[in-house]
Amino acid sequence: MADRPRLSDVARAAGVHTTTVSRALRGSEGVGEETAERIRRVAADLGYLPHPAATSLRTGRSRMIGVVVPRLTDLVLATIYEGIEEGAAAAGYQAVVANSGDDIETQRLRTETLLGMRVDGLILGDARTDSGLVHGLVDSGAKVVLTSRRLPGVTSVTCDDLDGGRLAGRHLLELGHRRVGVIAGRPYASTGIERTRGFREVYAAAGVPVPDDHVLHSPFDAEGGRRMAEALLALDPRPTAIYAVNDFAAIGAMGAIREAGLRVGEDVSVVGYNDVSIAADLPVSLTTVRSPMREMGRGAAAAIVKLIEGRPARSRRLAPELVRRASSVPLSDQGERAES
Repeated sequence: MADRPRLSDVARAAGVHTTTVSRALRGSEGVGEETAERIRRVAADLGYLPHPAATSLRTGRSRMIGVVVPRLTDLVLATIYEGIEEGAAAAGYQAVVANSGDDIETQRLRTETLLGMRVDGLILGDARTDSGLVHGLVDSGAKVVLTSRRLPGVTSVTCDDLDGGRLAGRHLLELGHRRVGVIAGRPYASTGIERTRGFREVYAAAGVPVPDDHVLHSPFDAEGGRRMAEALLALDPRPTAIYAVNDFAAIGAMGAIREAGLRVGEDVSVVGYNDVSIAADLPVSLTTVRSPMREMGRGAAAAIVKLIEGRPARSRRLAPELVRRASSVPLSDQGERAES
């Protein structure tokens, strides 16, 4: 096995002194940005990795970022985490991830474990509106950035979910759907709250408010979407369209529609949220609101590095985009069965 590249190897390849390499990889201290970027590229090409323990002793930092997400098996969260890893690596940091299962006590244990590992900062993708954990961490002096979900007063990089909900609402209204159901996700997650609120605002402004019994909360998964869609389809009269605040919940809803002897799009239109990689390849391709998942992760990494290094970081809400596919059609095209 070849020896691991050393700092001197990077310096030789970049044509600079080892101290310049060291400063550049610590965050460009006293090094021009163009030179620092060239050094980081050379280090990446050589496969150079700083020794964490030596770095910590020398700088007082571990150059590690702790990440907590509900579950990394979720394609949305996995894509966001890939962005976090990319952004962290570009700044000379390593990301360490833990799953919380979206459970308050597990969240506390995971953050305590990561802080015990002396991570320099935390990126949390599982913030809950019914828990004081995040604000407690910030008040204790921990460097914290939120992604996916947000909370007031805490730096975050998320999709503009309120606007995303509005996009979905306008789309279904323009197609003529006035009787709709909403699969609203978890009631403590800003994603579900804001995606639902934006949708309902559009319908209320159009004079056709969505009744509360047409808005059902569920986990962000296919099974939850299936169960809530079954309940919505049992309403009399049933909705002509279903909006789910998560693509997997939308996929579950599509299954429930088929099991009820109805056709997705032709009898009941469906709109999801996120635009996961399989959305376009389903038997009936899914109309959805695309969220910039990987960009969210990269932005969160950039923000936490700024906070760690004593620089200001601002919250960002990235723009969503409606992607229209076969699962949503004009009400007039759904035939008389949808109106019966």
